[in-house]
Amino acid sequence: MFQLAVVGKTNSGKSTFFSAATMVDAEIGGRPFVTIKPNRGLAYLRAKCPCKEFNVQCQPKNSRCEDGLRLIPIDVIDVAGLVPGAHLGKGLGNQFLDDLIRADALIHVVDAAGATDEQGNPTGQGSHDPLDDVRFFEEELDYWLLGILKKGLKGSKGRVRGGQGDPSKMLHERLGVLGIGEEALHQLLKKSPVNLEGDDEELLDFITAVRKIAKPISVAANKMDLHSAVDNLQRMKEAFPQTLILPVCAEADLALRRAAEHGLIDYVPGGSDFSMKHDISEAQAQALGKIRERILSAFGSTGVQEIIDRTVYDFLKMIIVYPVANHTHLTDTTGNVLPDAFIVPEGTTARELAYKVHTDIGEKFIGAVDARTKRKLGEDHPLENCDVVEILTSR
Repeated sequence: MFQLAVVGKTNSGKSTFFSAATMVDAEIGGRPFVTIKPNRGLAYLRAKCPCKEFNVQCQPKNSRCEDGLRLIPIDVIDVAGLVPGAHLGKGLGNQFLDDLIRADALIHVVDAAGATDEQGNPTGQGSHDPLDDVRFFEEELDYWLLGILKKGLKGSKGRVRGGQGDPSKMLHERLGVLGIGEEALHQLLKKSPVNLEGDDEELLDFITAVRKIAKPISVAANKMDLHSAVDNLQRMKEAFPQTLILPVCAEADLALRRAAEHGLIDYVPGGSDFSMKHDISEAQAQALGKIRERILSAFGSTGVQEIIDRTVYDFLKMIIVYPVANHTHLTDTTGNVLPDAFIVPEGTTARELAYKVHTDIGEKFIGAVDARTKRKLGEDHPLENCDVVEILTSR
């Protein structure tokens, strides 16, 4: 299953973000290392369900549908707060970094109001520059990856020097655990050649390029209900134009989701508004009204669901496809309508989708059919977002 890791220093709102996204009750507190072992839960990626377009009643198996909005589960982990020197083992550094290995992308929750110092201790609003937190996290991650690379290079430098080894292959032996493929490393080496016997500075430039591919980072500029966060948000966007940075108020989102769970309001995560029920108290109405005024009206949403969606779609370039066994009835082999939604990279071919459904289906693949156009698709046909395809197999 696709996995996102929620990261950040103590008191940034990291565990609140995780709890809002997953509705898992992670312990939330202001002291260091409240989160020790990673919290795990499921968030949901929003996608358009084809059921409305085809005028059918879908029967999801690996996801769920709410009035034409397909909600596809994503594995999310909330890891221990990061402190300076984590790559050297300070704090829970080694454990923290090891917990990130399997993540496809990272959401860095930053205290955009600058109300916590580099150690996560509460300070006055605007007393700390959140841009430093963004830089600090990237640097810690890069130095950790550099350490992994250097350990692996100790026994291979001689082979490289003697021309006996393929650099991309040897790099993959060490860095493949991060989720980066050998071909991606090969292309990176062609674009940015690196001397594997070079100094740390040269290797670090290469590692940064690897990290951007293997562990892309989006930034949740949290605590947007505090006035100093607004100016800092713009500064972060200007300083890091290539990074996906969105305004977020995790505390507001958690309050709205819990209110909806208790039947006090009607609220769809990621929505721009909510409606209150008749039996809500005056105090509850006032608190919810402040969230509407300060967050929803100002930013369009709380940002929690939006940064999950955009990290997957915009940042990681993923699409959603719906494989079926019968393109006429949109059913699987047991008659379930539009049963599965798959998160796949842009450019995924019909054959590659067949293998993702099941290895046997991939091996028996002979073609596919587009449920909309009824056109037959070849094995190398690149799929598009929201495609519904029948996979044809040999008997």
